[in-house]
Amino acid sequence: MSVSRSIRNIAIIAHVDHGKTTLVDAILAQSGTIRESAAREDCILDSNPLERERGITILSKNCAVDWTYDDGETIRVNVIDTPGHADFGGEVERVLMMADGVLLLVDAAEGPMPQTRFVLGKALAIGLRPIVVVNKCDKADARCDQVVDEVFDLLVDLGADDEALDFPVLFASGRDGWAGPSHLDPESRTQGVRPLLEVIRDRIPAPLNDPAGTLQMRITSLDRNDFVGRIVIGRVTRGVIRAGDRVAICTESGHTHARIGRVLAFDGLGRREVDAVEAGDLCAIEGLEVAGIGDTIADPEMPEPLPRVSVDEPTLHMVFRINDGPFAGRDGKYVTTRQIRDRLDRELEANVALKVETGESADSFRVSGRGLLHLGILLEQMRREGYEVVVGRPEVVLRAIDGIKHEPWERVNVDAPPEAIGTAIEMIGSRGGEIQSMDTVGNRSRVEGVMPSRGLIGLRTRLLNASGGEAILHHTFEDWRPLGPMRRERGNGVMVSMETGRATPYSLLALSERALMFVEPGEDVYEGMVVGENSRDNDLDVNPAKAKAFSNVRESTKEATVVMKAPRKMTLEMALEYIAEDEAVEITPNAIRMRKLILREVDRKRMQRHRRQQAADAASR
Repeated sequence: MSVSRSIRNIAIIAHVDHGKTTLVDAILAQSGTIRESAAREDCILDSNPLERERGITILSKNCAVDWTYDDGETIRVNVIDTPGHADFGGEVERVLMMADGVLLLVDAAEGPMPQTRFVLGKALAIGLRPIVVVNKCDKADARCDQVVDEVFDLLVDLGADDEALDFPVLFASGRDGWAGPSHLDPESRTQGVRPLLEVIRDRIPAPLNDPAGTLQMRITSLDRNDFVGRIVIGRVTRGVIRAGDRVAICTESGHTHARIGRVLAFDGLGRREVDAVEAGDLCAIEGLEVAGIGDTIADPEMPEPLPRVSVDEPTLHMVFRINDGPFAGRDGKYVTTRQIRDRLDRELEANVALKVETGESADSFRVSGRGLLHLGILLEQMRREGYEVVVGRPEVVLRAIDGIKHEPWERVNVDAPPEAIGTAIEMIGSRGGEIQSMDTVGNRSRVEGVMPSRGLIGLRTRLLNASGGEAILHHTFEDWRPLGPMRRERGNGVMVSMETGRATPYSLLALSERALMFVEPGEDVYEGMVVGENSRDNDLDVNPAKAKAFSNVRESTKEATVVMKAPRKMTLEMALEYIAEDEAVEITPNAIRMRKLILREVDRKRMQRHRRQQAADAASR
């Protein structure tokens, strides 16, 4: 067994928005892989349109940098950029298997956050050693030395061994393109990212290389090309993989044989065709249509599968069904049950944290994920691809442990102005949460605690409304606890359209005096569609399409100027958080509408009478 001294495989992990992708851009620019002006423009690796719009990383990315050191040695650094949001933790868990060490980025002002604990725990569990990078040292409220102490305390809490606790520390500003041993020495800011690359060479172990052994390669990611089909990505653990070789694909159900097409090595941001890749390096392979994430590519004569990657179970589920509303098929291209099923099956190939089951009816599917953002991104992608779908209210996944129902609990961190932190504490407490600590960081207050996942649904929107948009909520999975009592109420009822037509200014003006509207004049509405929020706790059937009657009677001969309140435009995640148990969100390429599950008013009232009768019969027994 030898060592590939010219290769280093490293994953970058951090909490959301702590600067992972920006630091990778600086490394790419200073290595000559991309122009420095391009790195300053945007996050180069966040190429997905949704990633650029939301400013977050959703999919893990691989790139390779060839760096020549002062002593003349050239080392190939395979960099794996990972998502920072807890909902995409499944991406992090599987790609960590390709790395030999991790760069742990921590914001110099915020310090370790909930997702920092999650990803660091996963890295330590598989024996990866961290290099700590305190990023964003250019912030006015940076507290660099204190953050290093907090990282040490976090490692102790996670049970890190002495070797992991002896971590190197660098201070950096990914935006300004420097990383050095001191945040006080101006000299550190003039050396770029060279000190960081030197620490990577010295502290990250080189991968083991056994080119004479039988082939083993674990598949950790999938890509697709319209011309060549499926592309599998992974790390060669043992042996050599060559173009045209016959191999065995070890799956959960056994193994099958296939022939490798092209072998592609990572080269900067792209890939280049090579004849072979040795153990310790990362590569992409074409031609293996039967291979999936977690499978092992092995020697056809002696297939030895590697342990499959275990991913945490989903914590939230929603019911997807076909659009059965009056406007079905107006906007979308894919509207049938079969088309929705095929799309979900394709998503399962690469999205290992997702789970899809058949629903209670033939035209519905129970889709489970790691959180509201995880499922919301899937729905947004489907919407942009031309799908129409109706989804019900998000519900937490329950698990039976020793015969007792358990629900997921999450660690919660709320950062808000001091005048709004009291409201945040009250909201967390009213939803079954427990406050564990409270601190002041700069001119903002921060509370940390734990609460049921049920209580998190809708909490973000209410915190933003209560704090004037300044509150920041982060959360990550903590553990499973016995199911407890908790009432999840919206507080206000909704206004439901009783007519199908086009909303008129005349009707909306009268309705807006006692309600918050969700539609604007001229917008199409239908019976059963939610058009506003009632000021009271009951639902109200209204007619937003009512027109002003024409007559010769006028109070004034001149036209009056009418000023209407702007409607609240609901984003997809806001709508999913807002709806009640008897409501759903209709998602089409051009619209996001909230509606009742039962559209006709007479049918809803009949159902209410039936439920009241059932409750009365049960009480009389």
